[in-house]
Amino acid sequence: MSADFVSYPEFGRRFLEFAASEERILATFSRLTGAAFDLGPIGVGPGRLAKVTAEVQLGRSRLHRLDGELICFEQIIPLELDLLLDVAVDRHRFHVEGTVHLHLTVRTAAPLRVVIEIAEPRPADVRVDVAAATRRGQWLRVLAGVDHEVRRFVARYISTEIRRPDVAAACDIDVARRLDQAWQL
Repeated sequence: MSADFVSYPEFGRRFLEFAASEERILATFSRLTGAAFDLGPIGVGPGRLAKVTAEVQLGRSRLHRLDGELICFEQIIPLELDLLLDVAVDRHRFHVEGTVHLHLTVRTAAPLRVVIEIAEPRPADVRVDVAAATRRGQWLRVLAGVDHEVRRFVARYISTEIRRPDVAAACDIDVARRLDQAWQL
């Protein structure tokens, strides 16, 4: 049996490139997407007198590899929500579209593990475009700080999701244990 031998470092790099391919990472972490959840009611604006509620839908994510020494990815999760701003005297509806940007880094750890770190999203990682139907609605949106509250809430929701046990388990691959299982006769 003939083989094209490679160095140990080359083998390690090839193994990581294969194990942490864009397709595998996207398939694994697409669990974070496609979900729907409700936001609020949360108080916004001066004195938190206005209340915001929304129905949020996360779409199918995209993933792209970042250049650099480490194997890193940016996962972009589309989001769409219909938001209601209740200001006691009247209500205003808004349609919001945006994206959540997650940063994933593939690392190796002792004794023989592949670990995928997902940086917790900050409000700045959530980008939104809020459309108001009226000029008054637009003014209230700015006054109440709706954009910031939406970004903060969505970032907190995604942070909670990436701490789920099933996501944490997918982020820590014990290669030694899996090799032991594969080599059992």
